[in-house]
Amino acid sequence: MTHRQVLLDESAGDGLMLTWIEAVASGAGGGLIAEAVVTYGRLHSWQQARHTARAAAAPLPPLGRFVDPLADTLAALARVALGGAAGWLLHTEVTGVYAAVTVGASAPALLAQIGRATTPAEAQRAPAGAAPVAPGGTAPVSGEAS
Repeated sequence: MTHRQVLLDESAGDGLMLTWIEAVASGAGGGLIAEAVVTYGRLHSWQQARHTARAAAAPLPPLGRFVDPLADTLAALARVALGGAAGWLLHTEVTGVYAAVTVGASAPALLAQIGRATTPAEAQRAPAGAAPVAPGGTAPVSGEAS
């Protein structure tokens, strides 16, 4: 195997697990990328509003109507922190930088989903009024004997 092939194999993310610090940094980077996309959306909306106002010879809208520096900065910092936290929590599950960046970019939704996850014990307890679960894991169909 040549030196070039070794470098390509190592950079391909062929299942190499990241250290926790690499996962945290990549996750935080993913959060930052996601927040940059959100900020671009706000700036694009401002740009479109300015073009519309120019075409109508109306006053140009101020940037402050589309961007709130304090709130947006705090939201960006929170998203970066959540990205890093998700990278840390899942560092044994993700393989490769791209996976960790994706985890970080989707951290708010991913962590909310993990927080709502049902444990096996909760899944076995049927809520009051719910149909009993058959041993095979499915509820009986109405009209079927249980």
